[in-house]
Amino acid sequence: MRLLFEISKEGHGCDLLPAPDVPEVELPARERRRRPPALPQLSEVELSRHYTRLMKRTFGVNSGFYPLGSCTMKYNPRINEEMASLPGFTDIHPLQPEHTVQGCMEVFSDAEKALCEITGMDAITFQPAAGAHGEFAGVLLIKAWHASRGDTKRTKIIIPDAAHGTNPASATMAGFTVVNIPSNTEGCVDVEKLREAAGDDTAGLMLTNPNTLGLFDRNILEITKIVHDAGGLNYYDGANLNAIMGIVRPGDMGFDVVHLNIHKTFSTPHGGGGPGSGPTGCKAFLSGFLPVYRIVENEGRYGFSNPDSTIGSVKAFYGHFLVVVRALTYIKTLGAEGIRRAAIHAVLNANYMRKKLSEYYDPAYEGLCMHEFVLTLQKVKEKTGVTALDVVKTLLENGIHPPTMYFPLIVREALMIEPTETESKETIDEAIGVFRKIYDMIRTNPEQLHEMPLTTPVRRPDEVGAARHPRLTFPEEQPS
Repeated sequence: MRLLFEISKEGHGCDLLPAPDVPEVELPARERRRRPPALPQLSEVELSRHYTRLMKRTFGVNSGFYPLGSCTMKYNPRINEEMASLPGFTDIHPLQPEHTVQGCMEVFSDAEKALCEITGMDAITFQPAAGAHGEFAGVLLIKAWHASRGDTKRTKIIIPDAAHGTNPASATMAGFTVVNIPSNTEGCVDVEKLREAAGDDTAGLMLTNPNTLGLFDRNILEITKIVHDAGGLNYYDGANLNAIMGIVRPGDMGFDVVHLNIHKTFSTPHGGGGPGSGPTGCKAFLSGFLPVYRIVENEGRYGFSNPDSTIGSVKAFYGHFLVVVRALTYIKTLGAEGIRRAAIHAVLNANYMRKKLSEYYDPAYEGLCMHEFVLTLQKVKEKTGVTALDVVKTLLENGIHPPTMYFPLIVREALMIEPTETESKETIDEAIGVFRKIYDMIRTNPEQLHEMPLTTPVRRPDEVGAARHPRLTFPEEQPS
């Protein structure tokens, strides 16, 4: 597909501006460009057709099955968009007087109460702009708490090897040293290794439960107690909350801080460059360190208040408000029982698909999973030369978005699959049929998988080359 620059023609345009009815004033020469900006020139119909063609190539949860493990690509209900489009929510400005945005502040307040109830936390800030940003804010809370007590020797954050990749990055950005803990043979935290690692220098533990393998750690209460006994705090990565919401709460497992990926669990749009939202919650003893602009209610009126020992701002203003509107709409639409049923069906769908696919592919770990599961194609690769990459490229050829591959890193030739609760049994059965078809191809003619996909607009790009030598501008940048 050609870029806008490639279809641009000198003299084409779509502006119909009238002649000015006031005297023209030119900028001084020193403030003007030496040459016009390198922008494409197209007519309105050319521009419309380009973006229509691009739209038809876009694949998302509205297009088909999207089992991207760990990312929870669930359907985004249209009612969320309707609520987020209400003029009273869209026609506002962050610097308006408080009395003019009472309804918007009530949305933040109601969302905080709901998410506190779901997570077992006592306070939540909506300022972080994304999940990893929420992680960072949460780790800063832990750091501020230790610093407030003069306990500066706590410089280490413990993170399991099955953690999300952003966990060690967030801890490092906050100035901590990361201590890696291996998984046991069941795919969960090695408790004895954790016990050995925890000590006077432990600031905290970062963990998600269920973990990245889709497994619920049965030793979670012992795990969080070990860290507490060592004087550290427990941080809950909320990426996998979709499997347990309404059933068990991180706060009841012994966690002190939590971030939420509301673009996963609470059905707000995921991907596309934003805006996102990564609310961060904490227990009451940490609430004084939360970022500024906390909403407080007094006799039915809402206002802003800054916590006494705040870590400051982690983003401008109050967070991405319309994303929170969407999440609150989802929560209120489902209600307490609906939230619980969503989690139950997410686990049911994942276990159903895992059981069916285990007839053809090897699960990385045995036993029941939660919302997602991981297959390993290591034996397939050794016997036939077919890799996880070959399989996902063949899924593309069959109209299915690939699952997450080669993650977590502790599983060789990994495929991480998460069907979510919003998929029907019929859709999952169709996907299972495609996986079985690919399995038959591996058995009868494995070489053909190396050529897949055959009919997609883009087949097998040089992904390594693109990552190492990206071409970010067209035409090449020129001095202005």
